[in-house]
Amino acid sequence: MAEREQYTPGPARAEVRKDGEKWTLILVRQLRHPPEKVWQALTDPAHLREWAPFEAAGNLGTAGTTVTLTWVGTGRPTETTVTRADAPKVLEYGDIRWELEAVGGGTRLTLWHSIDRRFISWGAAGWHICLDVLDHLLSGTPIGRIAGGEAMAFDGWQRLNAAYARQFGVEMAKKGSQ
Repeated sequence: MAEREQYTPGPARAEVRKDGEKWTLILVRQLRHPPEKVWQALTDPAHLREWAPFEAAGNLGTAGTTVTLTWVGTGRPTETTVTRADAPKVLEYGDIRWELEAVGGGTRLTLWHSIDRRFISWGAAGWHICLDVLDHLLSGTPIGRIAGGEAMAFDGWQRLNAAYARQFGVEMAKKGSQ
């Protein structure tokens, strides 16, 4: 994984929709891969293990399925139900929604994730890195998952966290303020 040493996250680009303390992070990525390939990476536990900030104890590709997710770094399992799985276009579970749109030979991937406003910059920085890792994985140059405490110790995460806090007009959350 020599690529990992050279990996540097790109500039912070996201938006938020605000509703009291619950804000929704919206991250959009252009991927050079067809929606079917991206869908598999979003739903298959073996693929998720390579890039996502959680472990999934089952496939997320079927509506009505209940799957245990364990977020990296917490060790606490959470059950979630897939509320929508319209392959390869829309996937919803818990407070996460993925939209996939075929564009040229690739996919415009949009993540919608509701996050407490106090941690919106953390979430944006973490998902930003996870989506970069996903892009590397789909391109055949995996750099390995960077999530949880490992992501927070990563220089790029600190820069992104600060940039997203400025962009969203929030105070940057500090470690240990959960």
